[in-house]
Amino acid sequence: MFGDVVFWVLSAVAVAAGVMVFRFDSMARATYALLLSLLCVGGLVVRLGLDYLGVVIVLMMTVEMALMAVFMVMYMMNPAGLMPMSMLHNTKGAAVVCGGLFVLLAAGIVLAPWPHRRGRPGDDATRALGESLMGPHMLTMMTLGLALFATIVATVVLATRRGRYDRFGDALRAPRADDPARGGVGR
Repeated sequence: MFGDVVFWVLSAVAVAAGVMVFRFDSMARATYALLLSLLCVGGLVVRLGLDYLGVVIVLMMTVEMALMAVFMVMYMMNPAGLMPMSMLHNTKGAAVVCGGLFVLLAAGIVLAPWPHRRGRPGDDATRALGESLMGPHMLTMMTLGLALFATIVATVVLATRRGRYDRFGDALRAPRADDPARGGVGR
């Protein structure tokens, strides 16, 4: 019973957060709504018994949204992404394409000849999925994932010339931030 409640709550939150991505008029809020939706999807995958795949989804989406936020701050004219903007473009064309794609996928689900199960599933479905996806390279991919994450963190740290100690002094007690351009958060 508890597992069913968790499944339906995660499903509802995933759909609601996905809808909010298009309802928010701020890029930052839309990013966080998308992250929440994808985290719930990762939780659903874990709940369905595919722990490895669910954790990979959670980690990938978290890093992806963090990178998106970094690039938003670096390249957008509105770095915080909090000023109102339209997240909708070509709504009628998008609705036609989405409706047509939904009908096509639903027809494929209903009309496809689904295979019947032969035998019984293995004892460890997560391990079987990992071996099926990665083969003998599972350890390599796990190490590569950690190396990529460490590289992303190191790049962000090294790209930031100034930190909080540069702005407010070694004791963080300066009355004003020592920013090269006035008018920011530190004023």
